[in-house]
Amino acid sequence: MDNQLEDGAATESLDGKTRLILAGERLFAKGGIHGASMREIAAQAGQGNHAAVQYHFGSREGLVRAIFDFRMDQMEDARGTLLRRAEAGGRLKDARTILEIILLPQLDLQDADGNHSYASFLSQYLLQSRSPEFGDFSGSEPPHLTRALHLLRDRVDYLPPHVAQRRLISISLMFLNILVRHHGTDGEMFGETFEEALEDTMEQIVAVMCMPLRLGPA
Repeated sequence: MDNQLEDGAATESLDGKTRLILAGERLFAKGGIHGASMREIAAQAGQGNHAAVQYHFGSREGLVRAIFDFRMDQMEDARGTLLRRAEAGGRLKDARTILEIILLPQLDLQDADGNHSYASFLSQYLLQSRSPEFGDFSGSEPPHLTRALHLLRDRVDYLPPHVAQRRLISISLMFLNILVRHHGTDGEMFGETFEEALEDTMEQIVAVMCMPLRLGPA
């Protein structure tokens, strides 16, 4: 299955569990992770059984984890390709390259309506994250993403783990904001194209992630 779900027909061909994942993502993106009922999600997915979410995922938290894992798995091939190119080019210690491996595959994740609903969902998920452990978002550890996160941690090994994690969340939100903010715009928005906004944002992201830690006196 392609990363990008382009139309309703493609969605209809999916199994019931996957339709629930995509419906949950869309509704959570619109109304917040706690803004949609399990009944609403089941109805959106075309499930006659209103308890379908509980049956497949056990709880709201189980569905959230399933959305995260579903999208992480979709991005693994792209991240693997980017990692191999970086390794062949001797760029595995370059911060911009590592951050592109982590972030750029999300550009291709669109729902059946062409929206970046995963970006909106993930933004809300990250805003609720309280883990101080670097790279700990849901317990999911897809191998290519895990390797990229290890490379990034080595690149900023001068930062305490909780600072590195806080910065990782901050830069992720910066990137996701670009996807949501520029979606549906043709040509320029506020005098710049999406490509220009993305390039400027990636430069900011590198600076934020890698800047030395400067703390004043307590």
